[in-house]
Amino acid sequence: MSTDRQTASREGLSKCERLYGKSDISRLLKEGRFGHEGVLKFCWLYRADAAGSRVMVSVSKRFFKRAVKRNLLKRRLREAFRRSKGLLAFPGGCDLMLSYNSKEITDYKEIKSCVEALLSYISDRVNASLKEVSAE
Repeated sequence: MSTDRQTASREGLSKCERLYGKSDISRLLKEGRFGHEGVLKFCWLYRADAAGSRVMVSVSKRFFKRAVKRNLLKRRLREAFRRSKGLLAFPGGCDLMLSYNSKEITDYKEIKSCVEALLSYISDRVNASLKEVSAE
């Protein structure tokens, strides 16, 4: 039983993969780019000096009054990011905020496809801007 707990704790997001802190979040919201994909709204900011990407998830109390439902969706968002973060293939890292924006509880497969689509979009945008800068 103890090995199951150890495995489960290693599979989550580490502290360096979580976006926290007032100054980092304020910088993301001030300088970041916004978009939406399916049931998600997102904000992202490329960081050339970073070693990896960081994520923050949010589910509004306006849509789900019960904390149990909000926590379920936040777990699904974090898990989808954790399994799909390999799609962010560029040097440096990215700060990312994911906000669930629907009144219905969506299953994991749909959330994962939305996260994969937005991570591919971000990766394409960053790689295109890096090519543009290197060409100059």
